[in-house]
Amino acid sequence: EAHAQKNELKPHLKRQWVIPPRKSAAFVWRMEEILDLYEEPYDPLRPVVCFDERPCQLIGDVRDPLPMKPGSIECFDSEYERGGVCWVLMSFEPLGGWRELVVTERRRKREFALAMRRLAVEQYPKAEKIRVVMDNLSTHSGAAFYENFSAEDARKLARRIEFCYTPVHGSWLNMVEVEISVLVRQCLKRRLPDMEMLEREATAWCTERNRVGASVDWRFKAEDARIKLRSLYPSVKE
Repeated sequence: EAHAQKNELKPHLKRQWVIPPRKSAAFVWRMEEILDLYEEPYDPLRPVVCFDERPCQLIGDVRDPLPMKPGSIECFDSEYERGGVCWVLMSFEPLGGWRELVVTERRRKREFALAMRRLAVEQYPKAEKIRVVMDNLSTHSGAAFYENFSAEDARKLARRIEFCYTPVHGSWLNMVEVEISVLVRQCLKRRLPDMEMLEREATAWCTERNRVGASVDWRFKAEDARIKLRSLYPSVKE
């Protein structure tokens, strides 16, 4: 109709969304654990680090783009060349305004174990316990340490790394997802033909973000969750 209402249903439009389970004690338990962790003051002996991985499609130009010039934007051909997929693994310490990323061909337990060892040995050698916020992937397990390092080294690493899992369907609670979205918007949202160029560009971005101490202004707390996400909490009759 000519005078259709603004809130009229539009079945042709859809949006992919992460829908958390309603009335789930398991979900809200994990959620409040993470939110409480974010409220803790900075402790160099017990740092909180957020970790995640992201796939990246490598795409190259078949023809050289036409460069930008006064009165004309850069133009590139619609045809492109696929270069496969690689992975960006990022560790992010919000309170320190620090992040580290590596680019790998695959995302296995080995890549995860090496990332955790870098945290323990290179970045936080004096930390007593490193609390790592991550999602529930099968590779995110202490078993990865034993599959890739000696039993002695694996046990040392397992004692110092504390896994803090986000709830299932609640990976948005991991602050590193915000930082990765910034990386994509500012650096990766363009054609990058190979791992070498992607790593070079992403590392330059990471170095600059570390230089200025950029971080995430996280304000969502457990008290807010109990109001805004009350449908997720079980109904309890005392």
